[in-house]
Amino acid sequence: MTSWIRQLGWAVRLGIVVMIGCLVGVAGEATHPVATRELEVERFSVVSPRPFDEVLSRIEQEVGHPDMASLLRKIAAARNESELEDAVNQTVGPTGLIEFSRFDLGEVLRKEQAGQAPQIVRLLVGNPLIMKQMVKFVPDAGSYAPVTVLIDRRPDGVHVSYDTMSSFLAVYGSEKASQIAQALDIKIETLIKSAAF
Repeated sequence: MTSWIRQLGWAVRLGIVVMIGCLVGVAGEATHPVATRELEVERFSVVSPRPFDEVLSRIEQEVGHPDMASLLRKIAAARNESELEDAVNQTVGPTGLIEFSRFDLGEVLRKEQAGQAPQIVRLLVGNPLIMKQMVKFVPDAGSYAPVTVLIDRRPDGVHVSYDTMSSFLAVYGSEKASQIAQALDIKIETLIKSAAF
C-alpha cells in the first residue's frame, strides 16, 4: 500500500514537472506561441448638421431591435442553417442589421460634468449571419463583429464614426472574408450617410 502511494506521489510530481516543462522552455521562455499582429484601421466618419437625437433616431429606424435574450434562445434552438437564418431574418431592420447593444457614454460623462450634457452613444450593430460568414474564413473576425457605430455631438456638429471591418481583416489575407467585410462596410456606411444627411 505504501509503495503504491509512493509511486502515485512520484507520478503526480513527474506530471507536474512535465506540465511545467511544456509551459516553460529550458531558458525559462514560454514554448507556446504568443503572437501580436499590427492592424491598420480605417475610420469612416461624417459630420452631420442634424441634431443628435434626429441622427440617432434615423439610425434606430433602419436597424432591428430584437429582444436579445429571445433571439439568442432561437439561435441556440435552431437545428440547421435554414432555421438559423429564419430566426435572424425575423429580427433585422430595413438594412439587414440589428442593434445588439447600446452604451450611453454621455450618461456616464454627465455624472462628472454637472451642468453640461455631452451626447455620445455607442451602438453595437451587425448581423449574426454576416459574422458567421466572416468567422468561417478568419476566426479573429469574431473580435470585431458586431461593429461599433459611434454618435457624438461636438461643437462642429454630430460626428458619426465607424472603423471599417475590411480594414480590420485586411492583414489576414483572406479574399473571401474581405469581400464579406467590404459588403458589410457598404451597409454601415450607407446607414450612417442616410442618418447624417
